[in-house]
Amino acid sequence: MNAGSAERHDGPGSGRGGGGGTDRASSSTATAPWRRDPAAARRVGLVVAVLVVLWPLLVWCEFRPWELLDERSLRATMRFAGQFLTPRVDLEFLTMLAADTWRTVAMATVGLALAWVIAVPLALLATARLSVSALSGRMAAGPAALRWAVRAVLIVLRSVPELVWALMLVRVIGLGPGAGVLAIALSYGGMLGKVYAEILESADAAPTQALLRGGAGRLQALLFGALPSCSEELVSYTVYRWECAIRSSVVLGFVGAGGLGQQLDNATKMFAGSEVATILLIFIALVAMADRISAWLRPARIAGQGGESRHPLSARPPARWGLRTLLAALLALLVMSVVTLPLRWGELLGAGALAEMGRFLAEFFPPQLAPDFLGRVGQGALETLAMSALGSGLAAIAGLAVALLASRPPGPLRWASRLLLNALRSVPELVWASLLLVAAGLGPMPGTLALALHTTGVLGRLMAEALENAPPQTAQALRWAGASRWQVFAFATLPQAAPQLLSYTLYRWENNIRAATVLGVVGAGGLGQMLSLHLSLFQMRETCTVLLAMLVLVMAVDACSYAARRRLNH
Repeated sequence: MNAGSAERHDGPGSGRGGGGGTDRASSSTATAPWRRDPAAARRVGLVVAVLVVLWPLLVWCEFRPWELLDERSLRATMRFAGQFLTPRVDLEFLTMLAADTWRTVAMATVGLALAWVIAVPLALLATARLSVSALSGRMAAGPAALRWAVRAVLIVLRSVPELVWALMLVRVIGLGPGAGVLAIALSYGGMLGKVYAEILESADAAPTQALLRGGAGRLQALLFGALPSCSEELVSYTVYRWECAIRSSVVLGFVGAGGLGQQLDNATKMFAGSEVATILLIFIALVAMADRISAWLRPARIAGQGGESRHPLSARPPARWGLRTLLAALLALLVMSVVTLPLRWGELLGAGALAEMGRFLAEFFPPQLAPDFLGRVGQGALETLAMSALGSGLAAIAGLAVALLASRPPGPLRWASRLLLNALRSVPELVWASLLLVAAGLGPMPGTLALALHTTGVLGRLMAEALENAPPQTAQALRWAGASRWQVFAFATLPQAAPQLLSYTLYRWENNIRAATVLGVVGAGGLGQMLSLHLSLFQMRETCTVLLAMLVLVMAVDACSYAARRRLNH
């Protein structure tokens, strides 16, 4: 309709007399929907509703950014930030950081290997398609109960952030990389087990069912039925989790697990800005390198025929050669990590360690249920929820603004905006929070800002891709009708990409609620600050109550976000 109206407007009879003027006016109205917005009332109502919800979030988060401009805060911030211009690069310091960098990578690698050992048997038990009793259509009561129990274990393992696991394990096995390795193993074991089960459930059922009906066992049905069709997807997700484990291993250093995180925590507490700058640069380079290695090795990114890469800017190896290279590289990295990492396996996995861990867990029960304490836990849960929601909302706005620049045609603005997004998402939320505490002090506000900064980098990249992938026909029609660039964005590109943008924001909110629960470890408020306090005082019953509140809050947000995303997708 718009193209046809534009042709009538430019046609030879468009300027004849009053009729031509009438045609031109009607054509202008038809081709300019932005001049009369039928959804204006709904948009105003949505803005009012957002403001109503935003006010209590601002109050709970103690969000007063003008305090950052206070003379004392500004002076401390400028003094600390000024040292960033001269990073410490002496040989002794760089040698120490090189050893800590390798320890960080080794801790992530060994932790993920143990997570794989945990995940594989749990995924086998949690996959209904590999059960003989499910061939008739409905699983028997015993296998169904076992599958439900295994899935509950996976939920608990992945719902407790790895930093919380490390915080508790340090109390049992002491400081060092052992606590970090086990924390990654437990948390990532739950994540891998859940995703492995989902991938196996979505594979072609015919080969697996044929083997089971022929008398094969669960393991044989996996190896010869389900695995051949989904092996690349399983390996791809495992490599992606290794990349995430490297980020996590840095954060675990904040609770004494060693590596770059511990050096960064020490430098931040000493206000050594030059050392912080060097550590951050090394960390960003490490994450960028892990991203590139992971993207290169991921076989799911490789086309099935001819071995040609789906990525237009880089050459990929053929799928079979890439898989062999991946397995050989990861095996070599694992062997080197096990050999060089100072782990005392007998103390970590021996009978004495398990008995000590059992005694430690027994101290958590029964949880503290005193009304006044439950009130404080409820207030901490509200702070955590507000931090995650406000941080996600601020990041959605900032990420969309930067995404507009990042989705432009190639040029300096596109390059600079994408570099900014990469830098923001390369630094974990806990690191941002520890840096912002210098300016903002203790409380939930630095945690909210930390979530916003990191999530801006993540959402900005995703939103830029969504805007670039929006169908161009409607936008092109509005350009032909004379609309400006912002009008085309508001009435064509944004409405088409909005469901995807909202889905991304909701998904990141799920991740941010987990991150918000641990930011309090460095003093950024919420349930994390309560957890750190009660653990340090060895008040285990109170710690158990806080952990239960974390689990309930994370599961509730996950359920709400999942329901909202399903509604958007349908």
